[in-house]
Amino acid sequence: MRKIKLLFLVFLAPLLASAQQVTGDWYGLLKVQGMELPLIFHITETEGNYSATMDSPAQKAFGMPVSSVTFIDGQLDLQIANIGAQYKGALSDSKIKGKFYQANQSFQLDLSTEPIAERKIVRPQEPTKPYPYYAEEVSFSSEEGEVTLAGTLSLPKNKENFPTAILISGSGPQNRDEEFMTHKPFLVLADYLTRQGIAVLRYDDRGFGASTGDHNAATSADFANDVKAAVRYLKNRNDINPEKIGLIGHSEGGLIAPLVAADIPMNFIVLLAGPGVTGEQISIQQIELLGKLKGADEQDIKNEVAVMQGIFELVKNNEENMETLKNKLEVYIGHQMEKNKVVIEGMSTEEYIEKQIAQLTRPWLLYFLNHDPRATLVKVECPVLAINGAKDVQVGPSNLEVIKKALLEGGNKKVTVKEFENMNHLFQICETGSMEEYAQIETTMEPLVLETVSSWINKQN
Repeated sequence: MRKIKLLFLVFLAPLLASAQQVTGDWYGLLKVQGMELPLIFHITETEGNYSATMDSPAQKAFGMPVSSVTFIDGQLDLQIANIGAQYKGALSDSKIKGKFYQANQSFQLDLSTEPIAERKIVRPQEPTKPYPYYAEEVSFSSEEGEVTLAGTLSLPKNKENFPTAILISGSGPQNRDEEFMTHKPFLVLADYLTRQGIAVLRYDDRGFGASTGDHNAATSADFANDVKAAVRYLKNRNDINPEKIGLIGHSEGGLIAPLVAADIPMNFIVLLAGPGVTGEQISIQQIELLGKLKGADEQDIKNEVAVMQGIFELVKNNEENMETLKNKLEVYIGHQMEKNKVVIEGMSTEEYIEKQIAQLTRPWLLYFLNHDPRATLVKVECPVLAINGAKDVQVGPSNLEVIKKALLEGGNKKVTVKEFENMNHLFQICETGSMEEYAQIETTMEPLVLETVSSWINKQN
């Protein structure tokens, strides 16, 4: 489920001891999983207190705040709470050398005041204007007006009574293009579908891009409420047929779509690498699939699974008492680190454990671990298309049969399931399926998949 999501970052702070100027703009390239993500940090100082914002131009994310900044003896410690990340660096000779920490991994990130020349990335499927269809910037409210979601609605030209698809992104904060690893899957998908006579609404996740709200405090159920708000918005438009609205969910979006369809009658839903089992089981599947992919010893994989299962048991049995849960996690993780002689580069054991606990007690993860998609799939009555890549290591193809079984058990006979050979989580033709390949592949989404989705939707209408 896009577990290891390269999200965003950080800010930068000052060095008074060396009298070097650190206010202003700083530029760096975050090198992760076969790609380079440009970042810009804007640093200001007021009465000795520093603050900053961060831009990630490639992901159209600007003005992202940093939750806390400390600077002691030339060392920077930057906390980015809303994405569970940290940056540590040292200022010397007008440069900052450091590392970015997230999801139990560290990535080199050096900064300087010299702007980085934009590198042209070839993505042949991304459309260019003018489009052969209408594209309208829209916004709508969710959670009784507390959240405003901003997006793009693309409408076919010279066609009436067309079906409309709402795109639902995977885990982590996503923009309306579901931009990830230098690809824009939802931009490509929306463009293709609209050219085939299907309207598409895609929007920035709450708390991201141009949408308001707090992404870090939300669960899949909250994101399902946002989708319901999108449905209500479309039904109030004169140019949309309210009886022909459907959902397309990718990854976690494939968990959210059935949540919505179980409550609101939909014309169709499409599950792109959607989970069929609990988040706990998905997490175990990921450990096993990634371990095999990396050639890990079978016993080592079993040991890692056992450690994670121990963590999940603590979470499930103590989530009603958060203080007790945090204390037990601190003891358990510390014991496992000592037992397995785990050392985290650039971070103390205490810091590492603290960050693990913060991630494991997030509302989103608590919901995800416990939610069983089968409970909502059995309630879905509309036509369903579920597809997966055979080399997907984030949501394995074994989920397809679970999804199919649950739908059939609920009495739904309008079920189509398809597994695509040699494709990964983004539905690209790949060698191994590893995340490191995503950015290296020119194709954003295989044409065969795009055609499969569009033709299936049109057959329902």
